[in-house]
Amino acid sequence: MSGSIAAPRGPFRYGDRVQLTGPKGRLHTITLRVEGELHTHHGVLRHSELVGLPDGSVVAGSGGHEYLALRPLLRDFVMSMPRGAAIVYPKDAAQIVAQADVFPGAVVVEAGVGSGALALWLLRGVGASGRLISFERREDFAEVARANVETFLGEQPPNWDLVVGDLVAQLAETVPPASVDRVVLDMLAPWECIDVVADALAPGGVVICYVATATQLSRVAEYIRSTGLFTDPEANETMVRGWHVEGLAVRPDHRMVAHTGFLLSARRLAPGAVAPEQKRRASKSSYGDEDVELWTPGALGDREITDKNLRKRVREAQRAAAAARSAADGDEGDGTERID
Repeated sequence: MSGSIAAPRGPFRYGDRVQLTGPKGRLHTITLRVEGELHTHHGVLRHSELVGLPDGSVVAGSGGHEYLALRPLLRDFVMSMPRGAAIVYPKDAAQIVAQADVFPGAVVVEAGVGSGALALWLLRGVGASGRLISFERREDFAEVARANVETFLGEQPPNWDLVVGDLVAQLAETVPPASVDRVVLDMLAPWECIDVVADALAPGGVVICYVATATQLSRVAEYIRSTGLFTDPEANETMVRGWHVEGLAVRPDHRMVAHTGFLLSARRLAPGAVAPEQKRRASKSSYGDEDVELWTPGALGDREITDKNLRKRVREAQRAAAAARSAADGDEGDGTERID
């Protein structure tokens, strides 16, 4: 990223996002602004009282209630940011970055961008010397993603290109052949993109698909195999179970983040190379057009967001981005935040 993005360390500054945790564990996330105030039914906390304090400080509002002040981690931000589409959970984003081996300086293509959660993780992975190209078919989802990325980073990263359009139709016009290091496909039918992805990937490059259902997983795996252009795909899922640890009361949490999606990855073979044949049991490995209905949002049980609700999410994301811009520019504005 450019040098104007401040490192998330050191004393709090105007323009920083701060996560305040109250005595009962309730969270308030604010952007520090000149003359800004947080209003709750416990009193008022002035933003100026936080400026200059180190991360991890404890401050008291006018009513005497104390708050722990910390800069929110990226995982905190993506779980609470406005959403146009479902996000990639932090546990899956971490595995995508690891399994795809996203490295500083890499050229990464992502489709679709959704609400921008995975884009933030990928931007961290490629660093200032890398490049991320995100494709999103829906302009309204793209608007939410732009605003969320700007809210968290404080600006639109110069090494991030957000293309509103179809990956299949526009990838070849956006990048030269064999010039992309990694491709991440988070979409309903990733097999439709594999041919153009194969052309864009450099030899040894990685394609990784994030899909929700076992039927999607099967279809994309068989399509990748059928091209003969990749190594044999590998599939997995990640589950995270928290633990309650207090003295001798040590037990698993009653709730856990279990299945959210499958990850399937494969590497691009060199031109003309044929992978050694792997022995496997015979199975049905072809799909007809009649199977397409199996992957429609209705058949998968995906929750459709209404246009009214989506417009609300776009406004929320854009307001957050505007607040971050005005705070970073030193615009005093109203600066008042009220929590019921």
